[in-house]
Amino acid sequence: MRSFSTVVLLLAALIIPARAAERINHAGRILGSMPVVTNAIQFNTPEADAVMAGLQVFPRDNAWNEDISRRPLLANSDAMIAQIFSELNAVGTNSPKLRAFKEMNFILVPNNQPLVPIQFVTYPGESDPSPYPIPTNLPIEGWPSETGSQTLLQVQRDDLGNGGDRHSILIQPGTGFIWETWETLLQTSPTNHWEAANGARFNITNNVLRPAGWTSADAAGLSMLGGLVRYDECERGEIEHALRMIVKHTRREYIYPATHYASSPSTTNANIPAMGQRLRLKASFTAPANWTKQEKAIVAALKKYGGLIADNSSSFFSISVVPDLRWPASAFSHITGLSVTNFEVVQTTGPTQGPRSPGAPVVDAGPDQTASRGTGLNLAAVVQYTNAAPLTLQWKLYSGPGNVAFGNTNQTNTSVTFTNTGQFILMFSADDGIHTPAYDAVTVTVTDAIQLNIQRSGGNALLRWTGGTPPFELQSSPVLPATYWAASGVFTTNIATLPMTATQMFFRVRGQ
Repeated sequence: MRSFSTVVLLLAALIIPARAAERINHAGRILGSMPVVTNAIQFNTPEADAVMAGLQVFPRDNAWNEDISRRPLLANSDAMIAQIFSELNAVGTNSPKLRAFKEMNFILVPNNQPLVPIQFVTYPGESDPSPYPIPTNLPIEGWPSETGSQTLLQVQRDDLGNGGDRHSILIQPGTGFIWETWETLLQTSPTNHWEAANGARFNITNNVLRPAGWTSADAAGLSMLGGLVRYDECERGEIEHALRMIVKHTRREYIYPATHYASSPSTTNANIPAMGQRLRLKASFTAPANWTKQEKAIVAALKKYGGLIADNSSSFFSISVVPDLRWPASAFSHITGLSVTNFEVVQTTGPTQGPRSPGAPVVDAGPDQTASRGTGLNLAAVVQYTNAAPLTLQWKLYSGPGNVAFGNTNQTNTSVTFTNTGQFILMFSADDGIHTPAYDAVTVTVTDAIQLNIQRSGGNALLRWTGGTPPFELQSSPVLPATYWAASGVFTTNIATLPMTATQMFFRVRGQ
C-alpha cells in the first residue's frame, strides 16, 4: 500500500431540507416565533415590547400597513390642506402645528383571561356584546404619564372627575382579537363593575371592518391600536404603519377604511376631509439632524404610510402617542416643526384596490443552506405572479456577522460570497409597486473550508482537519458509502480494519 499523502478539500454547499417559512411582516422585518402571553402585561414594559415586536398587527395588506408613498394626490389636495390650516389657525397660530398627543395605551391578555361583564351606556346597539377579557389592571387613556400621581385604580374610577375620552385597548395575541372601549369607567356603586359608552372588537388577522355606519371606540369606526406611536417601534427606529391623526373638522362622509362620520358642525364640503382621509408628509421635508430618533421615525412613517384621519378635535392637529413614562423628556420636542402645510392629501384605495387587489406576487427564497467562506454559493428564488405590472426583484443581506457580495441583486438566480463565518440571513423580495412586497428569507451557515490531512502512522490511518462545523461525517472510497462520524477534527483507525479493495484510499470530510 502506498503512503498516505496530504489532501486539501473544499467543503461543498450542503443542501438541507426546506425550513418552515419565516414570519416576515409587511415592512420586511422578520418577526420570529409567534409570541405567547400567559398573564396580563401592561404596555409600558419590556415584556410588552417583545410581544408587540413579534406581532403582525393587522394583515400585511391592511390599510393601516399600506405604503402610500407612491399614491397620486387628490385633485383638491391643496384646497383641503388650506381648509384644514384655516380652521385650525382660527383657533390659534400654534394649532396647525403637529402635536404628539399622549393618550391611548393598551394591555396584553392571555387566551384564558376571565371574561368580565361591561355595560354599554351610549351606543349599545353599535357595540360588540359583553363580556370582555378585562383584567383588574386595565389601563385607561392617559395613564400613567398624563395622570399625575394618581394610582391606576383612581384613574379607573375617575376619582378626580376629570372625564375625557377614557379609551381602553385590550389585545389577546393568541386569538388575534382586540377590544377597544370609549368613556371606560370602573363604577363602585353598588359594587365594582365596568361600563363604557361603547365597545368594539377587531381581529388583527383580517381586514374585516365595522358594519357600515357604525362607530367604534374611535369616531371613524377604526381600530385605534393600528395607528398608535409605540415605544418599542421607536426604539427600533422604524414605525411600520400609518398614524392615527386628528384634525379640527371632518365632513359628513367616511371613506375606506372608516365606517362612521362625526361631522360637527355638519357639512358636505369636499374640501373638508372625510373620516378615513389620508394625509402624507411631503417627500421634500427633511427632519433636521437635531431631531430625536422618535421624531425621525415619525417623519419616515408619515412619508411612507401617512396619517389616517380618525377623529375631530376642537383645537389641535395631532397624532396619537402611547403615554409611556419611558419616553425621553425631549422625545417629541421638535415635532411642532411640522405644520399642516407640510402635508398633502393622497387618493385612497378601496377594499379591493391597491395591496388588496388580485395578483400579488409570492416568493420562495429556497431552503436554508451551508457554505464555505470565500466560495460562491448559488441562490435560486422562485416568484409566482399573475399581474401585468413589472416586478422589482432584490436580494439583500438582512443580518449576519459581516458583508456579502452578490453576483446580481435583482435576479431570482444569483451567487453570493461570504467573507466571514457565522450565520447569515439573506432576504429576497418582489415588489410590483401596487401590492405589499413579497418577502422570503434564507439562512446560510458559513464555515471555513475543511482542510484535511491524512497520514499513515504505523498500522493506523491518522486524519486531522481544520475548518467546518461539527459533527463531521467522514466517508471513504472506493468503498463509499462507508461512513464514520467524529465530533472533533481528529480521527484514527487501524488500516487493517478498513474495507479497502484498492491500493489507495481516499477520504472525504463533511461538516454539518
